[in-house]
Amino acid sequence: MCIGTVIPQYAHFAEPLTLQSGAVLPAFDLVYETYGQLNAARSNAILVCHALSGQHHVAGRYADQPENLGWWDNIIGPGRPLDTERFFIVGVNNLGGCHGSTGPASLNPGTGKPWGADFPVVTVTDWVSAQARLADHLGIEAWAAVIGGSLGGMQALQWAISQPERVRHSLVIAAAPKLSAENIAFNEIARQAILTDPDFHGGHYYAHGVRPLRGLRLARMLGHITYLSDDQMAEKFGRRQRPGAGSYSFDVEFEIESYLRHQGDKFAGIFDANTYLRMTRALDYFDPALEHGGDLAQALAPARAGFLVIAFTTDWRFSPARSREIVHALVRNGQPVAYAESGCAHGHDSFLMEDAHYHAVVAAYLQRIGL
Repeated sequence: MCIGTVIPQYAHFAEPLTLQSGAVLPAFDLVYETYGQLNAARSNAILVCHALSGQHHVAGRYADQPENLGWWDNIIGPGRPLDTERFFIVGVNNLGGCHGSTGPASLNPGTGKPWGADFPVVTVTDWVSAQARLADHLGIEAWAAVIGGSLGGMQALQWAISQPERVRHSLVIAAAPKLSAENIAFNEIARQAILTDPDFHGGHYYAHGVRPLRGLRLARMLGHITYLSDDQMAEKFGRRQRPGAGSYSFDVEFEIESYLRHQGDKFAGIFDANTYLRMTRALDYFDPALEHGGDLAQALAPARAGFLVIAFTTDWRFSPARSREIVHALVRNGQPVAYAESGCAHGHDSFLMEDAHYHAVVAAYLQRIGL
């Protein structure tokens, strides 16, 4: 059953927030949405953390935008794995985002102009700190669960480390304990596409009335390739050519080229380049074991949560081996963890899909959570 119509909400935080970099935000806003009802004990709340290009609109539709369906609507709602008849679900747009929360396009109170390149780099740890303030605002002492896929899964992991008394279960999906060199390389190429766009203007393109659309478009095209599996691309596109192909030019000849250009254009029309730079850098910096000499088990030792870790066999960007690193560290500590691998064919994007096995695993785990 669908959620129906939803309304975004806004929270202002006047208390300064010191970031991991040492920079201080004097104040900030977060935009969020909620689904279901918070129970009297305030014990049934689940935080949904978004991935790189996600935001607070996780489920349902807007009354004035009926076509704008939440990005994880297939898993949230009455009778669905994240059952709104039992849980109170919260989705939030992260600090540094471009969908209503304070970010590079927001006004810098010190200058009265958009922050632009002056907006500080934020990390997964910073997001957890800001989200904890949102939990305070909502009167939630501890989350029944924190859940997310990809970069969202990293946040779920960091919550269990940074706020061990405030999260009872952590669901880490299609994630990794840190990026590989290959993944950092993909992010760097994407950033260079933006940074070298003539319309970037050092990050202060707002003042010039332009946006680095070409760079952002290329960044998304590159990223999108890594989110799909080779088998899925072969099945969906193969080497099929467009009508009129064979011109021996550099126009769109193959269906896959057309698809990537469409995805790039669509993304560039709705996302902010400065936010994209910060989201990818947050991915790069995530490494909770770094300050423990690379010992992930030691980094996870403070956690008091139960864990569900899910990986997808077709995900080559964050392969199951990376998820098993998390599992092995938790097992080494004697911490409670359940692990599942799904054969969903959609590569890294599988965590967004309505896959029966994957959803059944999430549902079964959450049904056992005591409230």
